[in-house]
Amino acid sequence: MLVRDVMTRPVVTVDPDTPIRAAAALLTGRGFTALPVVDGAGELVGIVTEADLLRGRLHHDARSPLLSEELTRVAPQRVAEVMTTEVVTALPWTDLADLVEQMRSLGIRSVPVVDGGVGLVGIVSRRDALATATRSDVAIEGDVRRRLEAYAGPGRWRVSVDGGRVTLADAFGDPTEQHAASVVAASVRGVLDVRTVTD
Repeated sequence: MLVRDVMTRPVVTVDPDTPIRAAAALLTGRGFTALPVVDGAGELVGIVTEADLLRGRLHHDARSPLLSEELTRVAPQRVAEVMTTEVVTALPWTDLADLVEQMRSLGIRSVPVVDGGVGLVGIVSRRDALATATRSDVAIEGDVRRRLEAYAGPGRWRVSVDGGRVTLADAFGDPTEQHAASVVAASVRGVLDVRTVTD
């Protein structure tokens, strides 16, 4: 499965001059974990996360001896003051499994998706990837069936799905056709594995 199959689009973005409060309201209001930051030309210049927006915004309790010093500091006001400028990005045709592993190893929750000729085209989060694992068997079966019908015509394959595991049955048992059908089925969101059987 490729990143383009699960990424969120269109992308909600902010610019470097966006006030921190406005960016925080976007994140909390939409349930996002990060927002790409773009310049006036729409070019990606950074990313701002929940953790970035919290920087310098919370103070210790009134009983804490640390509070008086904290109150002398000026909290960041604009996204440019807290955003990360070295951004990990993905291409639409990046394999989702590779990206999820990279996100896991780097501790990243969201990755902007860029296309060289177009610029920012989407964003993919761990939640987007996780949603593929929660698709219903009925939805998976319908998508597999449609893709196989487009590939080989209607009625060529019988499809059943149990817990995201797809079984493809046909009357011919041709290993080349079975392999091709397995590849088509495996590209559907939510498919965990595919097996083929001969009727």
